[in-house]
Amino acid sequence: MTGPLVALYKGKRVLVTGHTGFKGGWLATWLKMMGSRVTGLALPPEPGRPSFFESARVQEGMVSVTADVRDFVSVSRVFQEHRPEIVFHNAAQALVRRSYGDPIETYATNVMGTVHVLEAARRTPSVRALVVVTSDKCYENREWVWGYREQDPMGGFDPYSSSKGCAELVTAAYRRSFFGTKKSGLLASARAGNVIGGGDWSEDRLVPDLVRGIMTGAKVVIRNPQALRPWQHVLDPLHGYLLLARRLWNREQEFAEPWNFGPKENPISVAELAGRFVKLWGQGKMQLLQNRSQMHEAHHLKLDCSKAQTRLDWEARLSLDDMLRWTVDWYRKVIREPRCAQQLTCQQITKYMELVSRSGLR
Repeated sequence: MTGPLVALYKGKRVLVTGHTGFKGGWLATWLKMMGSRVTGLALPPEPGRPSFFESARVQEGMVSVTADVRDFVSVSRVFQEHRPEIVFHNAAQALVRRSYGDPIETYATNVMGTVHVLEAARRTPSVRALVVVTSDKCYENREWVWGYREQDPMGGFDPYSSSKGCAELVTAAYRRSFFGTKKSGLLASARAGNVIGGGDWSEDRLVPDLVRGIMTGAKVVIRNPQALRPWQHVLDPLHGYLLLARRLWNREQEFAEPWNFGPKENPISVAELAGRFVKLWGQGKMQLLQNRSQMHEAHHLKLDCSKAQTRLDWEARLSLDDMLRWTVDWYRKVIREPRCAQQLTCQQITKYMELVSRSGLR
């Protein structure tokens, strides 16, 4: 594996929070493939649920630390012991509906957890680049038909979305107050859309619910079928995070800002994505319902990614058809032969990097 990204990340000490989760696990695997010395900080995978971290053997070839970002002492200890040079903060309570059931956990993890990581990073001289990953839901959603831009107001109706808006405000305050000096590292934030890909087994998410329904023969209830979402494969935003951290590592101060990383195609409805997923798989049953829950869910959400496309030379490489094929292929093969998860994950990362290389992007 060669290329500009590999040249930068090879041998670097990189800390990934949330590496036992879906996106964090894919990111840790990618970094290991490029030769990074990876440390992970996260809670263990949820018991009683399939885990990408376990099936893809993410812990192999890295240091995996079980710790809670809500505990500042534990976070600080990891920074002190492993002296990371690059940090990707992914750890989060990432589910909207769970945030209604436990808003305290959501704010404690997503807001104070971010504060703890930023505070530990600013006290660690080795940290040169730090990317805080939030969400497209951090914006004050006004149901616009056009995409939200990085300078649009933060907000959020539900506790999860609000907590991500808060995390962005915390990141901005730390950036202005403590980062960007000659002696400190550089700090940026990244906002992605609805991410899919092999190995996501989270509760109350569309693709995992569809896969579980296919495996058990159960009918999957689609509670908000007409909601439009910016669907994208997990590797597309991760590539953006890697490009962004490289700019920060190179001391390019103008990149220490918030960034959107969304799909190349317009958002499609939950019902359409579910229907295409089931059709591609060749089986699966759905029941479409209008949302009768008292829990608010945004109808329309879209990101304007022209800033990343123009200044970072980044764009989503996988079309909707591609991302669905890659996702279905991962699940079908792993369900048939669980031991192939690690190999299949690495194969898809290699294939993605070849797509990027052929396109002339960096």
